[in-house]
Amino acid sequence: MTKVELRPGESQESLLKRFSHQVIKDRILSDVKKKRFFVSKSEMRRRARLKAVRRERQRQRREERKYHR
Repeated sequence: MTKVELRPGESQESLLKRFSHQVIKDRILSDVKKKRFFVSKSEMRRRARLKAVRRERQRQRREERKYHR
């Protein structure tokens, strides 16, 4: 749970800004977005496999560009 306390002499705006930065740092919103809908284990494995394929293709493209220069 993200918790931010008001510092002496701190404005409400800066407190809100610190809180939003802490939420981003703790990756709370990204976790909520991921868990918004149910995803079966087979679907998670399929997505992970596709992500790995894309990552490998990008790595190969970077290697090709490195040697063509």
